Amino acid sequence: MRVGLAACDPHGILAYPVATLARAGDGDSEVPADLREIGHTAAELGAIEIVVGLPRSLDGSEGPAAASARGYAQQVARVCAPVPVRLVDERLTTVDAHRGLRSSGVSGRGQRRVVDQAAAVLILQSALDAERATGRPPGLAATAGRRKPRRKGS
Repeated sequence: MRVGLAACDPHGILAYPVATLARAGDGDSEVPADLREIGHTAAELGAIEIVVGLPRSLDGSEGPAAASARGYAQQVARVCAPVPVRLVDERLTTVDAHRGLRSSGVSGRGQRRVVDQAAAVLILQSALDAERATGRPPGLAATAGRRKPRRKGS
């Protein structure tokens, strides 16, 4: 699995691609490499809010992928605190990203490397547009949640 990163200009007008990260844990590491990189990038860019895509079904319901995204958003919130993390509907963004890449001449093989970044740009841009239109933060707040306590001796 991969996660695309996007950022926007200081005025919150235009989203642009940043990177694609592998969502693989470090095994024994307390914080997986992808989450460390998200935290580093957010700090480096001076993020004031982080948006995570929430993959809902076409009918608006949530399945296993949405539950996974919620859990991931909570992990991002822990790593990036006190920067707020929001979950934003991402229905069809990957389809739109593939369509946009295809229309700009990127081959099918070339799309695999950048489709997650392109989808991240679409998710962030829709969040920016929604916030500008309504004056309210987009989507739903993701809370950091608590880690399960470790048991001694087990």
